[in-house]
Amino acid sequence: MQKIPYKIYLEESEMPKYWYNVRADMKNKPAPLLNPGTLKPMTAQELSGVFCEELVQQELDNETQQIEIPEEIREYYKMFRPSPLMRAYNLEKKLGTPAKIYYKFEGNNTSGSHKLNSAIAQAYYAKKQGLKGVTTETGAGQWGTALSMACSYFGLDCKVFMVKVSYEQKPFRREVMRTYGASVTPSPSDTTNVGRKMLEEFPGTTGSLGCAISEAVEVAVGTEGYRYVLGSVLNQVLLHQSVIGVETKTALDKFGIKPDIIIGCAGGGSNLGGLIAPFMGEKLRGEADYRIIAVEPASCPSLTRGKYVYDFCDTGMVCPLAKMYTLGNGFIPAPNHAGGLRYHGMSSVLSQLFDDRLMEARSVEQTQVFAAAEQFARTEGILPAPESAHAICAAVDEAMKCKETGEEKTIVFGLTGTGYFDMVAYEKYHNGEMSDYIPSDDDLAQGFATIPDIKL
Repeated sequence: MQKIPYKIYLEESEMPKYWYNVRADMKNKPAPLLNPGTLKPMTAQELSGVFCEELVQQELDNETQQIEIPEEIREYYKMFRPSPLMRAYNLEKKLGTPAKIYYKFEGNNTSGSHKLNSAIAQAYYAKKQGLKGVTTETGAGQWGTALSMACSYFGLDCKVFMVKVSYEQKPFRREVMRTYGASVTPSPSDTTNVGRKMLEEFPGTTGSLGCAISEAVEVAVGTEGYRYVLGSVLNQVLLHQSVIGVETKTALDKFGIKPDIIIGCAGGGSNLGGLIAPFMGEKLRGEADYRIIAVEPASCPSLTRGKYVYDFCDTGMVCPLAKMYTLGNGFIPAPNHAGGLRYHGMSSVLSQLFDDRLMEARSVEQTQVFAAAEQFARTEGILPAPESAHAICAAVDEAMKCKETGEEKTIVFGLTGTGYFDMVAYEKYHNGEMSDYIPSDDDLAQGFATIPDIKL
């Protein structure tokens, strides 16, 4: 029997030439974005006032299964793609499990995460449209870093609103963005109407992704030659991230490996949606079956405790309404250390797939996540980002179940990035200062109260 290498690398010639659009194979399409004024589906014309024109077409395209990746984007991808699929031999040995564990490692670029896959695409289309620059929000900072890199490559200005708690916890992430030429503003700020209103209403707030989105959109709409770009949640972003899953499947197919369980961390949904895309496609077409597990923080449990309704994508209620699993646009999570998993809602695509019971979801507590991260670092030699460690935690749990049953299941998870800018979090864990805050039903009720009452 062929020995599986520690790292399965693809040749550059094997890189995906097409993004895979899972919506084309979905029987129940994700619900459309709604205009908050008319409650009618957003038109391309309405969306193009906020987003780049080509990206609007991708956002609205529910029918085209394969969308060609422009050659200039593929050339840039070659700087950090194909990314390796790793066999976690050391972790398997440490756990004493018969399970076979693989992880797709997206952290071998300066942004430290998978976010560059979509940042390059979005910056490319902005440049192609002749824009001066883009605005965005960032939580943990990976998206802001990725976008600042992409903008520097294409010669675009980049304005980043960074959630205040992450801005303060991760000064070095902020400095990487500035190194690549971006301006970085802590959110909420006194530079926008939305920010000033939030500061007045919630003095001392640690901020939220929803608020940072509102500020970034306000600046984009009010500045000539600028558009807003988003690092997760939107259909177009999941489309760009499908390169993760397509590469993963190509690598597994080379060795005749069929996964039983596919696991990804879930905040807004970009990494999970990208990893599972081609596997979910097979599932939707009836060609294969997989257990797909979304893992989220217990402190921000949109899938496991949220409501599946139309809600604003942002706290300032200036963005379109999306039907998604949500904790309410006004929900401000506890300042946990997985900054990239602090969004109040979930991608409409993943929300629909979850509602159709095509995937599972579970939430995990913070200290449990860091215990798994530390175990992984000590066995596999990679320091994982706290976001990725949610997937590691669930993968370990599934591998230990195999140890009990004796089953040799194949588990694949996404290692979205590295944790080198998250050492404040690791320090708090090692010092025993980390808490496992779980919102009470009353806490959630406050967030749910901000969901608009929409009768369609």
